[in-house]
Amino acid sequence: MVQAKTWVLKQHFEGFPKDTDFELKIVQLPELKDGEVLFEAVFLSVDPYIRPFSRFRMQAGDVMIGTQVAKVIQSNNPAFPVGCHVIGQSGWRTHSVSDGSDITQILADWPKDVSLSHALGAIGMPGLTALYGLEEVCAIKPGETLLVNAAAGAVGSVAGQIAKLKGCKVVGSAGSDDKVAYLKELGFDEVFNYKTVSSLEEALKNASPEGYDCFFENVGGYFSSVAIPQMKKFGRIAVCGAISLYNDTNPQTGPYQHLTMIVKELKMEGFVTGRWEHKNEESLRRMLTWMQEGKLKCTEYVTAGFENMPAAFMGILRGENIGKAIVKV
Repeated sequence: MVQAKTWVLKQHFEGFPKDTDFELKIVQLPELKDGEVLFEAVFLSVDPYIRPFSRFRMQAGDVMIGTQVAKVIQSNNPAFPVGCHVIGQSGWRTHSVSDGSDITQILADWPKDVSLSHALGAIGMPGLTALYGLEEVCAIKPGETLLVNAAAGAVGSVAGQIAKLKGCKVVGSAGSDDKVAYLKELGFDEVFNYKTVSSLEEALKNASPEGYDCFFENVGGYFSSVAIPQMKKFGRIAVCGAISLYNDTNPQTGPYQHLTMIVKELKMEGFVTGRWEHKNEESLRRMLTWMQEGKLKCTEYVTAGFENMPAAFMGILRGENIGKAIVKV
């Protein structure tokens, strides 16, 4: 009988998460039935979306939600032979049993010189979020100007690079000088530290005096209120995150930019990647090719040890990571 370590939500977060909100438990896994597989986590993802989703997708006592790359170690399912690697929505667990409905095999021809951890980052959900936000929501075109906030994170850093590949000017905002330097290395045209500029409005105007055609929105709140008036007429805003709001105990209010959106005829659309799931394989192969060609650089912020899952999660909410945050078991 296999034992699994799991991190559970001991109590719902009130404000910023605390160590006492999590509990490490040991559970006994059942023997495999026909059609089932047992897999062992290799890499686990910690993502900002877990914070808001925990409120309406979890109850106290549930295993923390999340994605992992895992290796199949026992199998009664011919679609998932022993030794293959899968991506599973198994949460914060070291071992899991599945009937195969909630796991997918990693691309069969995944290059041996590319870490499987990238299947949780640029060649996974964050990369797809960047790609679909630009191509499907913004319908970005060569010569346009893109604004990306939280630009040094897993999604923002990929979004900026893809926009550059498409012939666009890219302006990025980040929260430290190290992150600013990193984005300049990636080829962003203009970058600023939003924590140190004297005026966010002036920083946005200086970076692109003519305004912005597209805005890849990861932050929400005050930044969004200042950025929307900087959009050009018929500008498009892809909303995939609002990290400035996740830990609020009291909802933020205004200013509200409805008149600006009406006068400039702006399009603002929230999205999640599942809408374009039918395109995932082609999209992932495209981004993997860009990575192998050196056109897409994918930095990882790696934490070692399953026991450090809560610390890694709280770290991304503080903005400690550059690139994709991964926990290596």
